[in-house]
Amino acid sequence: MAKQTLPIPRLSLWLTHAGMLAERVWRAFWPLFSGIMAVLAALMLGLQDLVSVETVWIIGSLAVLGLMAALAFGVQRFHLPTRTEALARLDETLPGRPIQALMDDQAIGAMDADSVALWHAHQRRMAQRAAQADPVKPNLRLADRDPYALRYSALLALVVAALFGSFWRIGSVAEMAPGAAVAGQGPTWEGWVEPPRYTGLPTLYLADQSDPTLSVPQGSRVTLRFYGEVGAHSLTETTTPLGTEAATEPEQEFVVDRSGELKIEGPAGKDWALKVIADAPPMISVADIAEAEAGGQMKLPFAASDDYGVVSGAAVIELDLASVDRRYGLTTDPEPRESIQVELPMPITGDRADFVEDLIEDFSQHPWAHLPVKISLTARDAADQEGQSEPYMTALPARRFFDPLAAAIIEQRRDLLWSRENAPRVAQLLRAVSHLPEGFFRSDTAYLRLRVTLRRLETFTEYDLKPKQQEEIAQSLWELAVLIEDGTLADALERMRRAQERLTEAMQNGASDEEIAELMQELREATQDYMRQLQRLAQENGEGGENQQGQNGETMQMTQDDLQRMMDRIQELMEQGRMAEAQQALEEFQQMMENMRVTQGQGQGQQSEGQQAMEGLAETLREQQGLSDQAFRDLQEQFNPGAQAGENQGNEGRNGGQGRGESHEGQGGQGQGSDQAGEGQQGQGSLADRQQALRDELGRQQQNLPGAGTPEGDAARDALGRAGRAMDEAEQALRNDELADAIDNQSEAMEALREGMRSLGEALAQNQQNQPGQGAQEGDMQANNRDPLGRSPGSSGTISTDDSLLQGEDVYRRARELLDEIRRRTGESDRPDIELEYLKRLLERF
Repeated sequence: MAKQTLPIPRLSLWLTHAGMLAERVWRAFWPLFSGIMAVLAALMLGLQDLVSVETVWIIGSLAVLGLMAALAFGVQRFHLPTRTEALARLDETLPGRPIQALMDDQAIGAMDADSVALWHAHQRRMAQRAAQADPVKPNLRLADRDPYALRYSALLALVVAALFGSFWRIGSVAEMAPGAAVAGQGPTWEGWVEPPRYTGLPTLYLADQSDPTLSVPQGSRVTLRFYGEVGAHSLTETTTPLGTEAATEPEQEFVVDRSGELKIEGPAGKDWALKVIADAPPMISVADIAEAEAGGQMKLPFAASDDYGVVSGAAVIELDLASVDRRYGLTTDPEPRESIQVELPMPITGDRADFVEDLIEDFSQHPWAHLPVKISLTARDAADQEGQSEPYMTALPARRFFDPLAAAIIEQRRDLLWSRENAPRVAQLLRAVSHLPEGFFRSDTAYLRLRVTLRRLETFTEYDLKPKQQEEIAQSLWELAVLIEDGTLADALERMRRAQERLTEAMQNGASDEEIAELMQELREATQDYMRQLQRLAQENGEGGENQQGQNGETMQMTQDDLQRMMDRIQELMEQGRMAEAQQALEEFQQMMENMRVTQGQGQGQQSEGQQAMEGLAETLREQQGLSDQAFRDLQEQFNPGAQAGENQGNEGRNGGQGRGESHEGQGGQGQGSDQAGEGQQGQGSLADRQQALRDELGRQQQNLPGAGTPEGDAARDALGRAGRAMDEAEQALRNDELADAIDNQSEAMEALREGMRSLGEALAQNQQNQPGQGAQEGDMQANNRDPLGRSPGSSGTISTDDSLLQGEDVYRRARELLDEIRRRTGESDRPDIELEYLKRLLERF
């Protein structure tokens, strides 16, 4: 059959033929190609300039012989593929060898019409298969012929030469005539321009710079090396203050300070005009107004930029005394205070050439809180250049107190920190505030603390108030104002109810969107305050979360996120104008919050003897820890009086960058931990008496300790006995004023208490398992609360689990195996779509 009658796509046959040609060329001439790449890489890297001329020509001759041998080897093994071979390879990929069938003739039955018809039908089917032939990919693998991958090594060397070498260096071989070793070592030079590292710019090789004008950053270092006869080349430059003229030393190095000329005189001389790019100082400015966040922290947005990036920054805050309203306690001259200096947060990731960040710092306890101040921002770059912003005038943002009594106490605290001369006036006003406490103080605790602070202030004032005493009183007043402002749980609940009522009235009366948004924000803040009070009380009672009792008597767990979602839904309905639905959702929210209660005091009468013993030991351990901390502070005070200072304030940036501010003078000292005005002589005796009382309490607890007769119970009693003996020794050391020994004994007592609590817990668990029916009942309850995967639900009301999914030592290997399994299943397209979407979400999250 003629070749033109074969129903084969011409493109498929042509591509198959071309692939076979490439395959045979590569298999025959790969040694030649590898040798050429290796030689070119060596020449482009300039290796010939590092050896003598004779060595270059010897290696070059061997390289040429090797390339000729590789060429002869390739020509011997190479032969062009024919059309028949291309058809045969194409036919091998088709079922039934249709191309060969089309080229065959009928051998028998040529005279039988039925046989001929069957043969023609067979050829038609083969023709259809041949018409669908696809080109065959060539096999270019040479692993069997090049087991050491020499071809890839040569290719890698060529890529490196292309990146770091120069193609023009090959021409240097032409100048190396045989026997001209002296000429090859003739006068030449090379040089580099290295910009400062902080610029991130690449080094310039002077021999490759054809432009007569070079722009380089200020501070770039120029290095030149002269080879050959000394004096054949010389350097003249005007880029340094003194300049250099006709210098002939073999090695030259200088730093570019200004624009000028660089000239190399000699046989291979060149000259350039160097244009210096000056390093501009950084720029910084306040980007927006300073405001106080919900917690009282100051948030000051600022923008900074530099041509190569800002390295660091600082903010300096100074009192604007001329703008202060000098009335009441501010009429006297203020005590001198140093300006506030804090580090500015820098971006952790990204470009520092131009960015916007937030300075977040808490100045609520500083004497200048809410007073006019001047804020100056500075930025520094890697060249140690400094840029400064225009002074920003503002009232120093800090926490605001809305309760009148708390606001009055904070004002007197400010006056006391303003000047110690205000101490008599502050004491007089505080005495007037606390004269008739009935109906004025919501908490007896707040009233008593105010009276104690007032008596200490009057005593200190009588004997000349000291700066440390001033800070102690200021700290006590701050804690008192926070207590009054935050209030108790009942106050928080009342604020939340009042916010709900105001929002309901606003919706019913058709208030504006701005008013509703403001009232909604007030409800959010009141609810968050109430939840914080719930959590604080629950922690004080040893509970793990907030319990809410529904009308049906069932206890349900809720999180702050659940409440937040409910309030978001209410606000969304109001924004859409669906006031009826929003009011109904608000009523449901009110009903739920009314039903919420803290189980404080509940269940105490139902607690078992073992639980009561564990709680008592836990309280004893906490009190022992407090005594040890107090003894340690007293020991520090003996060796370093006045070592306790104000606390540093945190400084957090928006992208997560963190710094620590300077100590803010006047923010309060350690008032609770130091004795003043003659009380220091009684401090050690007081600690010893408290230690003795704690030892007596432990003895009482030992008498009622459960688990007698069991190994675990006996171990708990032994441990508590050791704790008691250590407490006795600590008490004796405190009475002898041996604070170091007392601290050691107290540490031993705490460790024994922990061991006793562990043993008691094991005894209680063992006793619980031995009680008939109880373990099964608890197991059934836990089983009923498990999810479909058999996991116990979390303790915070979430749908997640508190169980540790990865246990054991090799958790990282297990995590890697799980991730690989998820990826494997994601690649299986036959899985259901819903499963594949779930697996993809897992990969995106982890």
